[in-house]
Amino acid sequence: MALLTPNDLININKQLQEADSTVQRVTGLDIKGICKALYGTFPGSEKVGIVPVTSGNGIIGNFSASLNAITQYFGFESFVTDMLDVSGYYEAVRNGAEIILMADDYTFLAHNLKNGKMANNQPCTGIIYAEIASRYLKADSKNVLVVGLGKVGFPGAAHLVQKGFRVYGYDPDENFLQRAVSSLGVIPFNPEKPKKFSIIFEATPCANTIPEPVLSENCVLSTPGIPCAISEELRTKYDVQLVAEPLGIGTVSMLYSVL
Repeated sequence: MALLTPNDLININKQLQEADSTVQRVTGLDIKGICKALYGTFPGSEKVGIVPVTSGNGIIGNFSASLNAITQYFGFESFVTDMLDVSGYYEAVRNGAEIILMADDYTFLAHNLKNGKMANNQPCTGIIYAEIASRYLKADSKNVLVVGLGKVGFPGAAHLVQKGFRVYGYDPDENFLQRAVSSLGVIPFNPEKPKKFSIIFEATPCANTIPEPVLSENCVLSTPGIPCAISEELRTKYDVQLVAEPLGIGTVSMLYSVL
């Protein structure tokens, strides 16, 4: 997945509100309802400490502030530490944080200090976006197309298989595709012989990965990928129900998974 930029996180509350509205329209549940159904958990009074980390390429502008806005949007009490890195972790614990959120270039994690549960953003993001797609109220079949079978797409595909969907998969990396075929029973999708889908889950760091021949009218496209997987022209032409948001949905999935 592509690294976020400060521009991706502008107006995060507005992005969350729009995503919540779309998820409600597509599934009949809001994002919190999806998380509750998926994990069987619900937040109590957990306090979340957000620790800025300078490792690697350094701190992404707006990232910690966006996490703070996201956690509060979904009903958690949260704060961003003044100190960074290990000192920030120490500060968070000293100030009563029960869940720690922190990220470097490779791992974005949630750690519940009370029960020991940890969650990685990549599989949690894949699973919740797949779950949203699987609950599309207007789906006309159990066929689903998964585009991108890496660290986000593979867990999402596995979740869809477990839910009884017939999963067609595509990835330009033949090794990723074959792993999904052999371990999950994913059906290889041949772009030269396309078929239409009412449910599509996309998890790549590339723009415009969804070709027109796979789109059915009013289909749902659930995608955490940045940049967007579909052109505005195709989205409008087929009235695509687009669930796409850069950070919040995956973050709340992590938090519910460690409760």
